[in-house]
Amino acid sequence: MIQRVKKSSIAFLALIWLSSSCQTGDQRPCDTAAVTIKAPEAELATLKQYISSNHISATADPRGFYYSVKAPGSGTKPTVCSTVTVNYKGALTNGTSFDSGNDVSFGLNQLIVGWQEGIPLIAPGGSITLYLPPSLAYGDQEQAGIPANSILVFQIDLVSVN
Repeated sequence: MIQRVKKSSIAFLALIWLSSSCQTGDQRPCDTAAVTIKAPEAELATLKQYISSNHISATADPRGFYYSVKAPGSGTKPTVCSTVTVNYKGALTNGTSFDSGNDVSFGLNQLIVGWQEGIPLIAPGGSITLYLPPSLAYGDQEQAGIPANSILVFQIDLVSVN
């Protein structure tokens, strides 16, 4: 069972890395500039409907995602150039879990845009739920266990910023 979870987590992280705009072999310094991607109106409307119809208490971010901070954490918040260690669970809006991991570390700039923008909202020890529209996740690309154009829900605990 543990090997199965580890394999699933490794596969998911590989998908995140392949879907990101930054690549590990890229020798350019990390750019801390704000991401300028904003979800299109149609995605915003669909996500807002999901939040509303499920009576979810979440804050709308101007970039087009929603979030709910369960615990703010303390200390220095990460930047997009930070390496973070997290516990996480990813699910579709129907509740189907597509991946999870504990004490997983990676460069934040190697992840989907929704994580790059959402995780820096908390500090180590913090916990956040992100509600991501497709354009801030995987868009129209189907991934293992994730249909194209899916709204994704991530529960993330920020263990540390390295």
